[in-house]
Amino acid sequence: MTDIETLRRILGESRVIAMVGLSANWWRPSFFAAKYLQDHGYRIIPVNPNYEEILGEPCFPVLEDIPEPVDVVDVFQRPAVTPPIATSAVQIGARVLWLQLGVVNAEAASIATQGGLEVVMDHCMKIEHGRLLGGLSLFGVATGVISSKRPKWLVY
Repeated sequence: MTDIETLRRILGESRVIAMVGLSANWWRPSFFAAKYLQDHGYRIIPVNPNYEEILGEPCFPVLEDIPEPVDVVDVFQRPAVTPPIATSAVQIGARVLWLQLGVVNAEAASIATQGGLEVVMDHCMKIEHGRLLGGLSLFGVATGVISSKRPKWLVY
């Protein structure tokens, strides 16, 4: 589901996001998206067996190890590995399976839909939040770094 009303509702109603494949490397898109969402009031639960903690949150190896309810399972993984993740999302009682930009898998979508989850594919939560809930600036991201003032070291 990719209509604006559905995306806005999901982003507005969801508070707890399990991010599968979240990296602790600050330059990775998953880290940037997680940090942005965390800064905008979402609880981020990292799911990656390679880390113990990311962004100050304990990291879990698999979705089934998360000890609290999850609203959205946000997936930063190759499309081929998403069907088992969709099965896990259904098992933990998530409400939404969100597959990031470039991640499209009809089988995963079918598993999630049959399990009662809403599905968003090929969209970035960070981008959609900024676009639909006002987090974008003129240059595309409100980082607090971009300014209309020229740096003093920049001389024309």
